[in-house]
Amino acid sequence: GKKPLRQRVMDELKHYYSGFHLLWIDTKVAARMVWRLLHGQVLTRRERRRLLRTCADLFRLVPFLVFVIVPFMEFLLPVFLKLFPEMLPSTFETESKKEEKQRKKLNAKLELAKFLRETIAEMAKRNKADTG
Repeated sequence: GKKPLRQRVMDELKHYYSGFHLLWIDTKVAARMVWRLLHGQVLTRRERRRLLRTCADLFRLVPFLVFVIVPFMEFLLPVFLKLFPEMLPSTFETESKKEEKQRKKLNAKLELAKFLRETIAEMAKRNKADTG
């Protein structure tokens, strides 16, 4: 069944607390990486991706904070998330949203692979017809 309202509110508060906590940790790690970059060290590919993701999350945080600060605007957050799904920083995503995003990426890759396979098969047929 459905959870009581109090439990749902507490779950949402825990979700946002953990999201802000993870964003704070990512920001501290990113600051250390920037410090290393400024002192001439080179970042690995993984560190560079994490730094870029954290910077993007910090820029996404600005419009998200408007919803948190303005009273009763948090009720519009689901509408805006439906219109702009990438508006929420990555630390606030739920597991189901992450899985859905991975599923969409996989389907896109499969469609691309199918298209490339068909294109290569068609090119092979043309080459056989030209040489045969």
